[in-house]
Amino acid sequence: MAWSRPVGWILDHVVYRTTVTGKENVPTGGPVIFAGNHISFLDGPVMFGASPRPMHILVKQEMFKGFLGQVLTASGQLPVDRRGDRTALQRCKEVLDAGRCVGILPEGTRGSGAAADINGGVAWLALNSGAPVVPVAILGTRRGAEHLDSVPRPGRRFHVSFGNALTLARRAGESGRVSMDRAALEIRAALAGHVQDSIQLSGQLLPFADARQDLTAVAGTPADDH
Repeated sequence: MAWSRPVGWILDHVVYRTTVTGKENVPTGGPVIFAGNHISFLDGPVMFGASPRPMHILVKQEMFKGFLGQVLTASGQLPVDRRGDRTALQRCKEVLDAGRCVGILPEGTRGSGAAADINGGVAWLALNSGAPVVPVAILGTRRGAEHLDSVPRPGRRFHVSFGNALTLARRAGESGRVSMDRAALEIRAALAGHVQDSIQLSGQLLPFADARQDLTAVAGTPADDH
């Protein structure tokens, strides 16, 4: 996996021009869940390259074919069946229990990236692993009315910002479902707020959503039923 870190850096800083802020908000040790907004198929690789720590990102299982599949496997990325895959969640928990980091795009499908809604996998992981969740705002990988499958031209400016870590736990007397719902709401609010703050900081705007298409390259969780 070590070789993939320089590749991510080259993508962010040679192929594209990526400004990175908030690295000081990322815990320097122990497990971390990175939760990023989702506007482009490049979001996962861009988040990977900008992070001060390596991470294992959930990627839809259809991508694990041929040469690309070999690269994804060799770089430590994790396949997920978006129709429902508890095995992938458990694998993520094992990674976190080992003190490593997991990257998730919890909106599940590409859209405006405003984090208006997220799925429950990231909340399940946060509650069951105890790992802090770091919201990640990713801007510039898709703009305006660009197609969901568009490839930005080399040299475009991206902005990646790591927000304050959020730690969640079950409360006494709280049912599992209530805990999950509350945790998901708190993570969604933290991510949505951080995205808006990053827009103000960077001047980069979110693209237009296109809910008619589902071309997600990186899935948020096996529980994603979109």
